Amino acid sequence: MKALTNLRFGREPEKEAEEQRVVQLFRNRAELKKAYASLQDEIHRLQDRLKQQEGATARVQEMLEALEARLALPESAYPALVFYHLRSLWAVGRELISQLVADLARQQEEKERRQHLTESNRRQFARRQALEAQLREAETSAAEAAIRLAEAKRKLAGLTKIWHYFQRRDLAHRLHAIGANAQATAAALEEARGALDALASEQAGEFPGLSVEARRAINLAAIGYAELLCLRLARTPLVAQAKDAAARREVIDDYGSREECERLMADIARARAVLLHRTQLSPELRARTDRLRQLARYRDNADTVPTPDSIGMAEGDVLDRGAQGANAARLPNVLAEDTWDLFRTVLR
Repeated sequence: MKALTNLRFGREPEKEAEEQRVVQLFRNRAELKKAYASLQDEIHRLQDRLKQQEGATARVQEMLEALEARLALPESAYPALVFYHLRSLWAVGRELISQLVADLARQQEEKERRQHLTESNRRQFARRQALEAQLREAETSAAEAAIRLAEAKRKLAGLTKIWHYFQRRDLAHRLHAIGANAQATAAALEEARGALDALASEQAGEFPGLSVEARRAINLAAIGYAELLCLRLARTPLVAQAKDAAARREVIDDYGSREECERLMADIARARAVLLHRTQLSPELRARTDRLRQLARYRDNADTVPTPDSIGMAEGDVLDRGAQGANAARLPNVLAEDTWDLFRTVLR
C-alpha cells in the first residue's frame, strides 16, 4: 500500500507539469496566430502600395511613349518643345521667388537670433544683478545674526553668580529668539546662493523662430517680386501660357505651325533672360513692397499671408494699366491666381 501511495503521489507533479506545457503551447499558438495575422495585414498593405506604384509607373511609361511618338513627327514635336519651354519659364520664375524668400528668411533669422540672444543675455544679467544684491544682503544679515548670537552666548556664559539669576533667565529667553533669527538668516543665505547657482547653470531660451512681422515682410517681398516678374513680361502673353502649361501633365497642340513655334521658343528664351536680369532689382522691389505694406490686410494677428483681395490693383499702380501691346495679356493678381506657384513659396 505504501508503495502504491508513493507511486500515485509521485505522478501528480508530472501531471501538473504536463498541463503547464499544454497551456504554454496554447499561449504560444495564440501569439503566433496574432503575429501571423499582423504579417498578413502588412503583406496586403505592401501589395496595395506595389499596385499603386505599378499604376503610377505605367502612367509615366505611357506619357513617355506618347512623348516619344510626338517627338518622332515634326508637326507634333515643335508644340511639345514649346510646351516644355513654357514649363521651364514658369519654373524659372518660381525658383527666383523661392531663392529670394530663402535668402531673406536666412538673413532675418540670423538677425532675430542675435537679437534673441542679446535680449536673453540682458535679462539674465539683470536677474544676476538682482540675485547678487539679494545674496550680499543675505550674507550681511546672516553675519550680523551670527555675531548677535555669539555675543548673547558669551554674555550668558559670564552670568554665573547667584545674583545674575534674573538676568540669566531673561537672556536665555532672548537667546532662543536670537538663535531662531540666525537660523532663518542662514537659510535665506543658502537660498540666495542656490538661486545664483541655478542662474549660472541656466541656458539661454530656445530661439522661437521668425516672428510674424518678419514672415509678413518676407511674404510681401515675394509677392512684390512676383509682380515685378509679371511686369517684365507685360508685353507678351507668356505668363498666362506658362501657367497653363505648368498646370497640364500632357502636351497640347495649341502653339501653331513650326514657324510659329520657333518664334515662340525664341520669345521664351528672351523672356527667360529678362527674368534672370537683376539690374535695378532692389529699388524696384522695395517700391513694390512698400506699396503692398500699405495695402495688405490679414485675417487675424497670427496670419502671415495677406488676403488676396487686399493687395489687388490700386489706382495709379502700374499693374492697373491693363495689357500693354497687341499680344499682351492682362496682368494678374499674383496671389489670388497663384502666379509662379506663390502659395508654395510664402512662409506660413
